[in-house]
Amino acid sequence: MRYFYHSFIIMAVGLLGAYFLGGVSAVYIAFLLIVLEISLSFDNAVVNAKVLETMDPVWQKRFIVFGIPIAVFGMRLLFPLAIVSAVTGMGLFETLDIAMHQPKLYEETLQSTETTIFAFGGAFLLMVFLDFFFEDHDIKWVAFIEGSKLVQHVSSVANIELILAIFVGIMLGHMSHDFGIVMAFMYGVLLHSLLGTLDHFLSSDTVKSGIAGFIYLEVLDASFSFDGVIGAFALTSDIFVIMIGLGVGAMFVRSLTLFLVEHKTLSEYRYLEHGAHYAIGILAFIMLIKINIEVSEIITGTVGVGLIAIAFIHSLWANKQENMQR
Repeated sequence: MRYFYHSFIIMAVGLLGAYFLGGVSAVYIAFLLIVLEISLSFDNAVVNAKVLETMDPVWQKRFIVFGIPIAVFGMRLLFPLAIVSAVTGMGLFETLDIAMHQPKLYEETLQSTETTIFAFGGAFLLMVFLDFFFEDHDIKWVAFIEGSKLVQHVSSVANIELILAIFVGIMLGHMSHDFGIVMAFMYGVLLHSLLGTLDHFLSSDTVKSGIAGFIYLEVLDASFSFDGVIGAFALTSDIFVIMIGLGVGAMFVRSLTLFLVEHKTLSEYRYLEHGAHYAIGILAFIMLIKINIEVSEIITGTVGVGLIAIAFIHSLWANKQENMQR
């Protein structure tokens, strides 16, 4: 429980701030946003933990210390402001003024860019899933798929992840007839590939590069936050209440990440990593689908939490069966 003390303290401060911003209703909305963020990013915590396990302890601490303000203020406040600023051509402070005094205009402008945001985030998460799926794993969860001869043959193809991602991008272009969406998708694929290349050159032995790993985790967090930031406007147009709710949720996700790392939970529950990556694959698919079709964040969050719950229960059952055979 000690891993979550700071998160509960920040939540108390945040909800108090929400009360001064808009009373009891703002507190309730902020609490709903906290739940929304945690449900959407639960699988993010598992993947973060897997990456952090391979990083130097110094960078593990930096991810927690510096990653929190980046997640709270950067991704949940400044990043949406920067998007609206870029689209409208206004300065950042002018955009902030509009967000505070003309929230409906700010919301409409941000939502007008959501298709390109979903394309970028969906592409990055798709690459995360494909990288994991085509790796050679000693432990297989959905064995009839992961261990099939077809998957084994396809996995042996050089750069199969890039080939499939580019194919998806081309199909997306044919379906949307929007060059901006295709470009956003390709930028997501390119960024993931560049981070992989940077990590390859900077890593040593089994220790993942600190700076590359840090950037990777922050981009991953951003990809997960897109849904929450845009979906939050269904509850409120107050950007500070949104920042409080989603920011506190992000704090809990990081606390959960630290708990998973220090307790070696991924080693103990063998299928958690698989469940998280399958959830990421489905989330990537949903984000790309949302370019043309509205999908509720409730569905997205339920799928992620549900898959991890199934993976956790299956891990418990597998451990029990293994202990019985000894």
